[in-house]
Amino acid sequence: MNPNSKPQKNNIINIGSVKVNSIVALAPMAGITDMPLRQLVRKFSPTCLLTTEMISSEMLMQNRPEEHEKITVFKENEPPIAFQISGHKPFMMAKAAKILEEKGASIIDINMGCPVKKVVGGGDGSALMRTPQLASDIVKAVKDAISVPVTVKFRLGYTAAEQNFMEFASLMQDSGADAMTIHCRTRAQMYSGSADWKTIRNVKKEINVPVFANGDITSPETAKECLEQSCCDGVAVARGVLGEPDLLYRIEHYFNTGEILKKPDIFEKMELLKTHIKDEIELRGEKVAMQFVRKFYPYYIRGIRDAAVYRGALVTETDFDKVLKILDTITEREVQSV
Repeated sequence: MNPNSKPQKNNIINIGSVKVNSIVALAPMAGITDMPLRQLVRKFSPTCLLTTEMISSEMLMQNRPEEHEKITVFKENEPPIAFQISGHKPFMMAKAAKILEEKGASIIDINMGCPVKKVVGGGDGSALMRTPQLASDIVKAVKDAISVPVTVKFRLGYTAAEQNFMEFASLMQDSGADAMTIHCRTRAQMYSGSADWKTIRNVKKEINVPVFANGDITSPETAKECLEQSCCDGVAVARGVLGEPDLLYRIEHYFNTGEILKKPDIFEKMELLKTHIKDEIELRGEKVAMQFVRKFYPYYIRGIRDAAVYRGALVTETDFDKVLKILDTITEREVQSV
């Protein structure tokens, strides 16, 4: 692969009635792709498809409006945006999809790939790959309930011996899915090992709707390699965006021009982190937000000298002003070392 060559890909994907002027999507991540994180991604890329964190259909049906708002809130600049729902009861998934459509979802995405034990144990997520008829019923019920496009995210299969992604993809299309995203690992792998992009290269020979490949896309170069190996229409970026909210834009830029843009330096990252924290505080309140953002610190400061020391200080601090002082200390030290 020549990293300096321009990928030969159309930069428009039509998902049902929704036109997406990008072949790059933000994949859903539970507890991660909330509004503040999506806003950082959208700051750089005005065209990529955004996806919310996973929303439980059963929780959505409960009478907890304050919690609903934290999960479903989004801003005017976010569309095209897919709201992802999870569950295993067709009628409840349909009701949840209708609620989210009314809130402004551009697309409803159905989670059939989450590998987490408590999700799978309830029959949700990737457990649905073992019950394809139920998965089909869910897609049909959601499709009948709403007017916006319906997409599905799933894996290669439940285990290495149960790789039914080809049959599953065909069934999802026949059931009404307007597009799909395939995480190129099995449920048994969770997030270990390497994503096997080559395995799904024949899916597009059978499927007419857009297919996004997902897993281990951490740079423009890996995004290009993923497209070449998978023969998919686009890529969905997940963990690669952590600490690098500009990654989707850099991938888009590479696809459009063949140019590799530089990653943000530590000074830019500290400013992005400050914005991220401020937005989380605005959404959740300082007490909850300062605990919530701890998961992001390691990604923003990875690679710097004494990262472990700073991480230890940051994750134990609950006061926003004190966290800002730590981040400023990091910046000042980096300035002195230049």
